[in-house]
Amino acid sequence: MTQPTTDTPAGPSGGFLAEFKDAVSTRAFLLVLGVLALQLAFITSYIGAFHHPEPNGITLAVAAPAEQVATGTTRRLGALPGGPLDTRTAPDEAAALAWVRNREVDGALIVDPAGKTDRLLVASGAGASLSQALVGIISRAEATQGRGVKIVDVAPAADGDARGLSSFYLVVGWCVGGYLCAAILAISAGARPANSARAVIRLGALLLYSIAAGLLGTVIAGPILGALPGNVMALWGLGTLVVFAVGAITLAFQGVAGVVGIGLAILLVVVLGNPSAGGAYPYPLLPPFWKAIGPALPPGAGTYAARSITYFRGNDTGPAMLVLAAWAVLGAAVTVVCAVLHRGRGGPAVGSGTTTGPAARTPGP
Repeated sequence: MTQPTTDTPAGPSGGFLAEFKDAVSTRAFLLVLGVLALQLAFITSYIGAFHHPEPNGITLAVAAPAEQVATGTTRRLGALPGGPLDTRTAPDEAAALAWVRNREVDGALIVDPAGKTDRLLVASGAGASLSQALVGIISRAEATQGRGVKIVDVAPAADGDARGLSSFYLVVGWCVGGYLCAAILAISAGARPANSARAVIRLGALLLYSIAAGLLGTVIAGPILGALPGNVMALWGLGTLVVFAVGAITLAFQGVAGVVGIGLAILLVVVLGNPSAGGAYPYPLLPPFWKAIGPALPPGAGTYAARSITYFRGNDTGPAMLVLAAWAVLGAAVTVVCAVLHRGRGGPAVGSGTTTGPAARTPGP
């Protein structure tokens, strides 16, 4: 008599724990924990920067026909509770106006001792929230002296640039393109280039992408949508530098940390850089930490330079451009150095399911 046979299902056995270990590798588990930490950092950074904007150190020039009046007003406004203003006395109205247009100050108060109404010069192109905060502070301070204020916008935002945010959004788009381009190189051909020649090839490909992205972004924001009326060539150059700097940073992080480098780039540019960029709330309205780091990171430097090019004839763009150039040079240098140090040991393509080893060392470009 033939005994019936029982088919045993193929696959791992040992219960749920064994199944879980087989389905989720230790590496994947650690990466998921990293994603969770990045997500929580994102929430903390954005809410921390934006939940309670408080004016602090808004630079204001004060001018009056009589030096004594100007000096007294400067001291009075500089002593307001909470320190919302950083005041300085201008020699005359022309100097105060030049300071605003050169981005040396955020606004200027022109005092008229013969009347009851003073003029406040603002620049909404530098951010509507900043000019509105300045108007509110000066209006209240003048009201306590029985005086009124006439608002004069000497660098108004374009009609298509709602609240002066288009520069910020353009720079954010350029930053996204920069780290995504570098990440795609890792996804398709390995996180680490196998030698310095291939590192240079990646940087060259990134540069070509940056030139195209800078031009197309400028054309869309300017001639097509009419949001940014600034010099097209200057904005194109800025966009190229922003994209390349962020992409080079991402390549450098990948050279140092492999796939994890993409997360580090997002941490630097998105989690820390975007909320501190002075977009929705310019620097004088941000908490101290974000106010301090913003100008030193690509989104902040790019946003400040874009606004300067668009509304201030390029005045005061030098420091921001130097910051971006420094990140670009540093990122490119680290990328090449890492390729030299890891020569012949290029990492596998992201998502390839392979690991670095003797059989996985045929490098991509």
